[in-house]
Amino acid sequence: MPGVNAVVLVPVKAFRDAKARLATVLDESQRDRLARWTAARVLAAAGELPTFVACDDEEVASWATEHGATVLWHPGVGLNAAVNDSLAELRSAGISDVVVAHGDLARARALAALTEPGTLTLVPDRHDDGTNVVALPSDAPFRFAYGPGSFRRHLTAAIAAGLTVRVRRDPLLAVDIDTPSDLAHPLVQEVLPAWLQTTPVNRR
Repeated sequence: MPGVNAVVLVPVKAFRDAKARLATVLDESQRDRLARWTAARVLAAAGELPTFVACDDEEVASWATEHGATVLWHPGVGLNAAVNDSLAELRSAGISDVVVAHGDLARARALAALTEPGTLTLVPDRHDDGTNVVALPSDAPFRFAYGPGSFRRHLTAAIAAGLTVRVRRDPLLAVDIDTPSDLAHPLVQEVLPAWLQTTPVNRR
């Protein structure tokens, strides 16, 4: 990957297993389609930056290739290990900066703008609980630890490691889709496709 300094990394789980917490409002095919739709929007938000998808599912890998992303294959290790291992792989390939963005950001935008030399940038979700986006130097002494409360955990770990940290509260990047209430959020409703019939606003 000569000449490339920054990339976007998107961890994507199997589409058929995605968004189980939406099962009360969406059937399996709708959840699958929604997961593909949001992930495609995140890849598009990379702009001119090369994109990589960390996954352990053949269907996701094929989808990623079709969307112009490079697949980083990490079977059976879980989200945190997949992202940490992918970061190490990208560092070894000469990448200086990585933007890690979750694949369920309905309003993903301008991910390249989050990179800042020597700085770790955290974008929390709208509850200041999860971490929707992290931009960091690939050689930063930092380990990803997603799960409930990850934003505070990541912030504390970055400060303890002596890293220069920037917290960016972006109203669009803060909106992810995990629960039925997320689907009803006005910023999500503005962009949901017509085929997703979840609320009276979106029914045809």
